[in-house]
Amino acid sequence: MLKGKKILLGITGSIAAYKSAVLLRLLIKAGAEVKVIMTPSAHQFIAPLTLSTLSKNEVLSELVDNDSWANHVMLGRWADVMLIAPLSCNSLSKMAQGTCDNLLTAVYLSATCPVVVAPAMDEDMWLHNSTKENIKKIVSYGNAIIPVETGELASGLYGPGRMAEPENIVTWLNEFFEEKKQLTGKKILITAGPTHEAIDPVRFIGNHSSGKMGIALAEECIKRGATVTLVAGPVAEAIPAELNLIKVTSAAEMYDACVREFTNTDIAILSAAVADYTITDPSSSKIKKQENELVLSLEKTKDILKELGTQKKSTQFLVGFALETDNETENALKKLTAKNADMIVLNSLKDAGAGFGSATNKITIFDKMGNQTAFDVKSKKLVAADIINYVVKLSHV
Repeated sequence: MLKGKKILLGITGSIAAYKSAVLLRLLIKAGAEVKVIMTPSAHQFIAPLTLSTLSKNEVLSELVDNDSWANHVMLGRWADVMLIAPLSCNSLSKMAQGTCDNLLTAVYLSATCPVVVAPAMDEDMWLHNSTKENIKKIVSYGNAIIPVETGELASGLYGPGRMAEPENIVTWLNEFFEEKKQLTGKKILITAGPTHEAIDPVRFIGNHSSGKMGIALAEECIKRGATVTLVAGPVAEAIPAELNLIKVTSAAEMYDACVREFTNTDIAILSAAVADYTITDPSSSKIKKQENELVLSLEKTKDILKELGTQKKSTQFLVGFALETDNETENALKKLTAKNADMIVLNSLKDAGAGFGSATNKITIFDKMGNQTAFDVKSKKLVAADIINYVVKLSHV
């Protein structure tokens, strides 16, 4: 899987930097093209000459070297993945805080490719609360961590903190690139955000959905090679350019778009917070404040999940979402059966870290085989990965 891949190898100031030569050699042997960036302190642990000889590329360390400028923006766009191995405690802290004081951190902050890190530090440093928090931060930014290994450390202690062995890092990367191709050729329909049901030209009924979860799901599917159509209600979040975007406002518009697109869809994930009711007769002009009370007549909106469940073929896979405040499990299971979905993702507003507008989410997944799987609170990017992993497993794509 590494043949032809472009890998940007970042090396920071750690005794484990000596392993980088072996790692580099394995990457080259696997057919990857590798460029190396070193922090200034990394020079104390391994010679750039060794790395440039193995990679057949100049080793970069400085943003500006005499009259030349290392284009950190293009480096992050050139690579298929940026691998920082070893990642020292100091560089981890810089990544977590967004510090940009050397070429490696400049490339990291401007990289558009996935970033993967292999930490290396002594046991007490690895177990320190500040390190744990910094790891959580960079994971919440969408970076991946290759787990540290347990063994003899530079201090002479025995414990966790060793950088993963080069062979294990190569295996991890192979699995990473294999996962990226899981959804190649698949057409995926995703809904995101709220719907706004007009009362008059300036007012509407809506909810607090930001669309973050649906957009994170779209990004995850794109990363794995899928062709994605996103039907989005009114959202302010940035939307990836790589997908087919259908903008809608009302529940009726979202219904029409989903029904139209579902015919040519392999997997549909309905994560939008669609209004259950709409105004029966919205005013064509602004309603003036005259009476003490304003009575609005509401009617049910069309049920998108139920309609797609009715149309669903045996080759299609349908995922619904359930946001509940009471009897969560009972309501989620009822929805799974009544709507003929293959899987329901439950959010409970009783769970801290879940709900509209939050950067995190906490989910439980129910499937048709009777399985119930609960997940911890995570960033919505990581929740999206959990959901898509589950979809891949159940849909046998």
